[in-house]
Parts: sequence; structure tokens; C-alpha cells
Amino acid sequence: MNPKIAEHHRSRSAYVYLRQSTPGQVLHHQESTERQYALREKAQELGWSEASIRTLDRDLGKSGTQTAGREDFKTLVADVSMGQVGAVFALEASRLSRSDLDWHRLLELCALTQTLVIDEDGCYDPADFNDGLLLGLKGTMAQAELHFLRTRLQGGKLNKAKKGELRFPLPVGFRYNEQGRIILDPDEEVRGAVAFVFRLFRETGSAFAVVQRFAERGLRFPKRAYGGAWAGQLIWGRLTHSRVLGVLKNPSYAGMYVFGRYRYRVQISAQGEVRKRMQAVAMPDWRVRLPEHHEGYIRAEEFWQNLERLQKNCTHGEETVLSGPTREGLALLQGLLLCGHCGRAITVRYTGNGGIYPIYQCNWLHREGLATKDCLSFRCDVLDSVIAEEVLNALQPAELELALAALQELETRDHAIMRQWQMRLERAEYEAALAERRYQEVDPSNRLVASTLERRWNDALVQLQDLKKQAGEFQLQEARVATAEQKEKVLALARDLPRLWRAPTTQAKDRKRMLRLLIKDITVDKLGAEPKQLLVHIRWQGGACSNRSVQLSLNIADRLRYPIAVVERVRELAHALLDVQIADQLNREGHSSAKGMPYTTKIVQWIRWRYQISPAKLKKPEELTVQQLAQRFGVSPGVVYYWIEHGIVRARRLNKTMPYWITLDAAEEQQLRDWVHNSTRISSAS
Repeated sequence: MNPKIAEHHRSRSAYVYLRQSTPGQVLHHQESTERQYALREKAQELGWSEASIRTLDRDLGKSGTQTAGREDFKTLVADVSMGQVGAVFALEASRLSRSDLDWHRLLELCALTQTLVIDEDGCYDPADFNDGLLLGLKGTMAQAELHFLRTRLQGGKLNKAKKGELRFPLPVGFRYNEQGRIILDPDEEVRGAVAFVFRLFRETGSAFAVVQRFAERGLRFPKRAYGGAWAGQLIWGRLTHSRVLGVLKNPSYAGMYVFGRYRYRVQISAQGEVRKRMQAVAMPDWRVRLPEHHEGYIRAEEFWQNLERLQKNCTHGEETVLSGPTREGLALLQGLLLCGHCGRAITVRYTGNGGIYPIYQCNWLHREGLATKDCLSFRCDVLDSVIAEEVLNALQPAELELALAALQELETRDHAIMRQWQMRLERAEYEAALAERRYQEVDPSNRLVASTLERRWNDALVQLQDLKKQAGEFQLQEARVATAEQKEKVLALARDLPRLWRAPTTQAKDRKRMLRLLIKDITVDKLGAEPKQLLVHIRWQGGACSNRSVQLSLNIADRLRYPIAVVERVRELAHALLDVQIADQLNREGHSSAKGMPYTTKIVQWIRWRYQISPAKLKKPEELTVQQLAQRFGVSPGVVYYWIEHGIVRARRLNKTMPYWITLDAAEEQQLRDWVHNSTRISSAS
């Protein structure tokens, strides 16, 4: 009997702790599990009764790097801290914990509560200095062992990856051959589905558009199961947006062998737990990248172009990215315009009732508080028509070649779609034939098995008939370019490209795709001179450049503004004519107002007020104005207006907008002076 085990240790419970790192170890390394369960017998040999021994085995298949998820380890620590445990049994120190912090915390609690630690090598009392030191060394050695194992394993993987020989689960569309080399999947339907994803993205430029095309045409996309009962088998289903992004961003499809695309990052959660998360690694930090390692579905240049296009499609960044995918809407130059003032991408805003009037606008400086107004803003149709004219002029020499290329593209795409449907039918026919053979080979007397195989055969036949019906309906709905008459129609439309461009059946999205094939970007700047103009600089995809100036349409204020010639004519006539006479003269000369109506007295009065034109000087020399009469008698102008209203003085004016002209003789003047002198109610002007 070990002298370190005292009676007070046996009076408390003995805990047997079991742990293995992964479920695979529990499944395939059962000898270790049996050895750990056998520690219960060792506890009985050391003096603990059967009832006082507790086995903690809920942590089997869980890593010991942290306490998260290890409920039995938490129970062990809690019971040790409460002094309920006499001894802890484990095969070795690394079984209790792979973390130095958790290991030393447990040893410290065992020392405080006089709990023993017993493994295959012996019995240790953590309260004893020598035993505590030995247990600490065992924990440190376990950490060192883990480090050495990880270093050797990772070094071996990296060395094999540098040679392109490290095997890992391949993306759908690839398989390993007998020599361990990466080859294209021998299943033609799988290869066709993967190639069709890249083809549609090449046409549409949007991952979401690829998903829509697959759904519209009733096509499926495969994925290969790894692990479990379905390991290695293909599972067909609908294509999702995440699957498209995964295919487009995977360099394996470009024939590249890469290692180190993802890496575990250790993070501390809000609860203080250490967690590992898989994070993508930036492309320059990939540890291995071997170009042209195996046959791919696309070239490396197209792979980089796809990544660049996906980056441009991202619209939730801090800055608006030029280009991007073609979207719905009437603005043809969306994603192609640059502001000549601030250099930012010009965005599209839809105004009017229901947003039917699109405008191009650059308001970045205004939005950031760096300017008091937008750089520029104008209606889309002003510039769209000019750019469309430039494109049509550039395409005229190559219209026939474009028509032939478009025709061939339609036929190739149509053939690829129908080929996918054909291979899907062939697969369904094979499954139906396989179900029939299995039914024919079964013993008829074994009715339990025969009925199940018969039901599977019937289900396969029903599925085959439904699939044939769907394929037939799809073939009738889809427009085909197959007959000579249809080809001639396409060529005729292409010869008259302007009519095809302006046809109501041509969608704005298709026009945008054509523009992006020819134009790289367009820089626009607004000239402030009158009349307002846009200076347009076009950069074509081939590197050529061209400039255009576009006349902007006048706004409502400019359209209602009277011409300078009319204003000068009114200024000239106002020297000798009254307002009513000026209006009559303008009408006789054939002038019309801004709204196309004849001139009236009110219009002439507004023009004189707006442009500060003085009325005609028709006053007689002997006549006085209101201000002159008020100064002569030392009264306010209000007194003079009182005299005029009550007929005390004689006054005349040509119209309501003209001033009063007053006539006085000597007797009237003397009478007014006496009135002012004797009156106590008339206030002096001073």
C-alpha cells in the first residue's frame, strides 16, 4: 500500500477522468479507452470502495486545449475545490489538460484540498514540493511534446505541399487518378456544369446572374460528399450564390495548386474562452502556389480577371467602385462615368414620380462636407444618346463580323444547355435500368426485399418520365437559332444595328453589356460658361480615346428667361414710350413672351423691374414731383399725397406705375403756404 494514501483520502471519492482528443480516436483506438476505464480497478486496489469511485467519461472525443465544452473537467475542478475528491486518476498528465493554465490551476487546487493525483507512473501529492515539481514538469513536457508533434506534422505537410503531392479534398469537378494526380472529373455532366458556371459568369459578369440562369433553365449543380456513408458520392441540387463564389474564387479551377488559403486564428470570446476560427489568408501570404500544376477549366488570366470583376461588383465598400455588374435600369452608363472635378465614380439617382427619371450625380465632396454643392448633376438621356451614337459609329465597319460571332455564340450556348439536359436524362435512364436489374436479380420468394426493389424501380421510372417532360417543355420555351430562316433574321438585324439598338424589345441591360465590351470609362466635366456644356472624354477598351462636347438642356429658369435682345429693345423703347405702348410695339414687331403669349403691360412692367429699366421722361418743365413739392413747403410726402387725393392740388400721371406730376400757379402756391403756416396738424418734413 502506498504510504502517501491516508485514511482521509479514502474517506473521499476517487475520480477516474477519461479523455481522448477526437471522435476518430475514440472509434479507432479503443485500447486507450479500455486502459482508462481500467483505472477504476486500480482505485479499488488502492483501497477505495466501489461506491466511492466515480468515472467521468463525457469528455471522450474532445480536445484538452481548453475547458470550453469539457463539462466533466469543470465538474472535476469544482468538486476538487470543495474538498470532495480524495484522488484523481488518469493515464497521464496530458489526459487532464493540454493547457498549462488549466493544468497548474488544477494542481494548485489539489494542493490546497490535499487531493492526490495518480497515474500509471505513481502517486503524487501536489502539496509536497518534490511531487508538485514533478507534476509541473510533466505538464510542461506534455506541452513540449504537443509542440514537437505539431511542428513535425506541419513541416511534413508543407514539404509535401511544395512538391504538389499533398492530398486534400478536391473541389467538385476534379478527382484523383490511380497515381494520385489531379485530373478532371470523368463524369461529363459534372464537367459540363462546372464549365457552364464559368461561361455564364463570362457573359453576365455577376455571380447572382449565374444563379438566376441556372434556375431559369432548370439546371442542377453537383457537390461531392466527404466522409460518412455517402463519402465520394455526387449529390445534385440547385446552385446557390455561395457555391458560385466558391467556384470562381478557387484557384484549382485555373490549374493552380495552392496550400495555405485558410488558417486557424485563436481568439478570446466575450466570455473569456479561447476559440479557434477559420479565416481566409491574403493571396500574397499563401505558403504554396504552383501554377499549371494540373489541367483546369479556365486559364490563369481569366481567374485573375474574375477576381477583379467580383471585387468591382462589391458595392458596400467605403468608396464607390467603377464598373461593376450590369444592372436593371434606364441609365446606360452606370458604372462607367468618372467625375472630372473630384475623380470619383459618378452614381445614378432616380427621380420623379416612381423614379422614372434617372440622373447622373457626383455628390461625394458635398456629402463629406468638403463642398457646398454637388460637382455635377444632369439627366441621363442627355449623355446616353451621345455615347450610343459614338458606339454605333464605331461598330459600323464590323457589324457583319459581330453578327456572325453573336450567332455562333448563341448556338454554342444553346448546345451547352441542351447537352446538360441530355446528360441528366442519361443519368436518370441509367438509374432506372440499374433499379430494374436489381429487381430482376432478386429472389422472387423473398417478398420483403422484392417489394422494396420494385418500389424503387417504379420511383425511378416516374422520375425519368417527369424529367423527360421537363426537358421537352424547356426545349419548347427556349428560343433556338437553328434553322436557316432564323439565322437570316439574326443577320438582317445585325446589318441594321442602329435599329436593333433602338428596338423596344432590346433591354437596357443588353445595351449596357455592349457598352462595357467597347468602353473602359468616361470622364465627364461640366463647363460653367454659357451655354452650359459637358466635356466628355471616352477611353475605349483598345486604348484609343475620343472627346465630345455635349450641350445641356436649359432648366426651367433659363427657358423662361427673356432674351437679351428683347430686354435691350424694352430699354430702348422706354426712353420715349409708356408700358402699354411698349407692349403694343413688341407685338407689332412679332415678338412673343417666354411662354409664347403676346406682350402685355404687366409683362413690360416686370421686365423693367427685373432689369432696372427706368420709365420714359415725359414730365413738363413746369411740373413738380411729390418730393419736390414737399421740400418746397417743408412738409412730409404724405401731406402732398393727401392734397392730391382730395383735389387740393392738380396732379397727373400716365399710369399706375408712373409718378405724380403737379402743376401750381402763384395764387395756389400762396394759399398752400398760408395753410401750412396756420395749421397745427401738418407736421414738418424735418
